[in-house]
Amino acid sequence: MRTDQISGIHHITAIASDPQRTLDFYTRVLGLRLVKLTVNFDDPGTYHFYFGDPIGSPGTILTFFPWPHVQRGRIGTGQVTAIAFDIPAGSLDFWLARLHDHAMHVAVEDRFGDPVVRLEDPDGLPLELIGVAGAANRPIAASHAIAPEHALRGFHSATLSERDSAATERLLTAMGFTRVAEAADRIRYQGSAPGASTVDILREPKRPGGELGAGIVHHIAFRTPTDAQQERWRRELAPHVRGMSPIMDRVYFHSIYFREPGGVLFEIATDPPGFATDEPVEHLGERLMLPPWLEPSRGELEPRLPRLTRSDLSVQT
Repeated sequence: MRTDQISGIHHITAIASDPQRTLDFYTRVLGLRLVKLTVNFDDPGTYHFYFGDPIGSPGTILTFFPWPHVQRGRIGTGQVTAIAFDIPAGSLDFWLARLHDHAMHVAVEDRFGDPVVRLEDPDGLPLELIGVAGAANRPIAASHAIAPEHALRGFHSATLSERDSAATERLLTAMGFTRVAEAADRIRYQGSAPGASTVDILREPKRPGGELGAGIVHHIAFRTPTDAQQERWRRELAPHVRGMSPIMDRVYFHSIYFREPGGVLFEIATDPPGFATDEPVEHLGERLMLPPWLEPSRGELEPRLPRLTRSDLSVQT
């Protein structure tokens, strides 16, 4: 058995339309911590938000490019079409009541024996809260608004919508995922590490392809522990995917990008160096951080970014 298999999801990045509304929803309603406030390195005129657990652990990080006034996208095949978080199995009623108090429409279903609460964020991004027995042992979000026993516990899974899943399944298998369940048009693949997040494939041969915009996932990133293992994956996967990128320095991790056979943009990101590389853990996300190559332009960049009201700082621990 290989020792360098992908252990699960590192982070997921989506597109939003309103920076303030996105910040408020994920910190005040869902109770995540803003662990890094920076800019899109490829488009520094816009923010890049990183939400997660108190220290920004890989496997808990949901990030956003909030482009003000961007048009809403279309959900379809070739995309990640749902993002699921773990919640403790006994927290279902708490979350149903909390989301009702925030005037949110929800639906509840059973999936592979676990309760699933389905909702959408303010841009229509599909989210899910899945009650699982082992969630209580995972890192929790830091928020006075939500008691620790009910807080989100990082990613449970992501759903990929595919017209034809065969090639995508072969790729996931090559990356170390194991097929563990199937029901109707949904197939579940489990990461190799104990407690690793999962990937669900939803086979939708007649659904149109999606279009990027607000409420759409831009890419999904998978975890690898070292630069050396990332380079091996880059060489090994390049013949089987589309558009393999060079290794890119994202300051908090190193990344490679490629399109899986069904069209979803995949990333493989290293766990280190982590989000405390440029600011202390107790102050993560409190000020705008720029990569070294953009720091000389801070005086020009900061005035172009929308002003944010940081009420979330009052609920961080």
